[in-house]
Amino acid sequence: MCCQIPIYGVQNAKSSDPFYWMRVILASNRGTLMELGISPIVTSGLVMQLLAGSRIIEVNYNVKEDRALFQGAQKLFGILITVGEAIAYVVSGMYGDLGTIGAGNALLIIAQLFCAGLIVLTLDELLQKGYGLGSGISLFIATNICENICWKAFSPTTLNTGRGTEFEGAIIAFFHLLITRNDKVRAIKEALMRQNLPNLTNLTATIFVFLVVIYFQGWRVDLPVKYQKYRGQSGTYPIKLFYTSNMPIILQTALVSNLYFISKLLYNRAPTNVLVRLLGKWQDAEGGGDVIPVGGIAYYISPPTSVAEIIYDPFHAVFYLVFILTACALFSKTWIEVSGASARDVAKQLRDAQMVMKGHRDAAIIHVLNRYIPTAAAFGGMCIGALTVVADFMGAIGSGTGILLSVTIIYQFYEAFQKETKEGSEAAFGF
Repeated sequence: MCCQIPIYGVQNAKSSDPFYWMRVILASNRGTLMELGISPIVTSGLVMQLLAGSRIIEVNYNVKEDRALFQGAQKLFGILITVGEAIAYVVSGMYGDLGTIGAGNALLIIAQLFCAGLIVLTLDELLQKGYGLGSGISLFIATNICENICWKAFSPTTLNTGRGTEFEGAIIAFFHLLITRNDKVRAIKEALMRQNLPNLTNLTATIFVFLVVIYFQGWRVDLPVKYQKYRGQSGTYPIKLFYTSNMPIILQTALVSNLYFISKLLYNRAPTNVLVRLLGKWQDAEGGGDVIPVGGIAYYISPPTSVAEIIYDPFHAVFYLVFILTACALFSKTWIEVSGASARDVAKQLRDAQMVMKGHRDAAIIHVLNRYIPTAAAFGGMCIGALTVVADFMGAIGSGTGILLSVTIIYQFYEAFQKETKEGSEAAFGF
């Protein structure tokens, strides 16, 4: 709901959005109450974890009082960040010059952003307390992406284009064109291929990518294991194709977003500098809105916006494809090492649980896992990158990154729901 409620008091918002490329992973919408998104939650969590990890603050996670105090400090810091970001957004002129909007409107905008941020923090707290499934951050990201897709499919708002008044929503526009136009064939063609607005081709591509990702989610290799402590009991250890889930695309998006931000900042200050232009050259997009890269490294690591652009500049498309595949594979392999999901870590977990691989000695477990886990991480990361590229090339609604994030998050929630349902039924029957 907050994603579509505009901020009251904005008179002249900047056309350029400095956080455009990070909106997907921040679950935020420009000019709405969800402007801040989950940024305060993520920032406060990262800062507090860094303080605890560097021993600037001492936290004993085995003590209940320390955990409660740490979580309380994290929430308080999140509230302070919400206030700070709201003030920074207004003072920086994102909603217009302070002299234009006035002190009253400025305070009103800050109050709106603070209240919306407080609601997000409260909802995240409720999910942490067990009043829902999974993580609040993941839920906000998936909800925001799905809301964006549904809005562009069924939006009832109208826009004045050179072709006349049209509905923003692709499906509503299809029926409107079909009813109002005498030439039905032309109406269908226009609904499928209309420019600068969501069309049925974009929607079809979105559904197609959704189904493909769901299909690949089920790909896995089940390694047979048995318990040393309980004779006769056995099971399987699954190694999924998407072993690192959506982390590769999140890390890749964060890297690219920061590079875009730095490039735009430098280009605005020194547009004639050779090194700055090599990093990225920017210009306003057609019809207003955000600025887009048209040259430099930033241009080549940005997705082509249409098939016509791919045909016009095939090198751009090939470079973007190679970059995405390489980055996702490298980030995926790096993530298994830093997150404790490598073959060595999994082998240790199996030994601690007194589990062995069927048909293999205890010392050979790590060698068996090394044949599967690094390959699954690298190849799975490349598959995620390839699906992102396909979605971008096909013009899918919500971007390839957004679709990958939403599908993987929703699938995780589905698995968590299935697990809780199974545990609940077993408890009910006394197992």
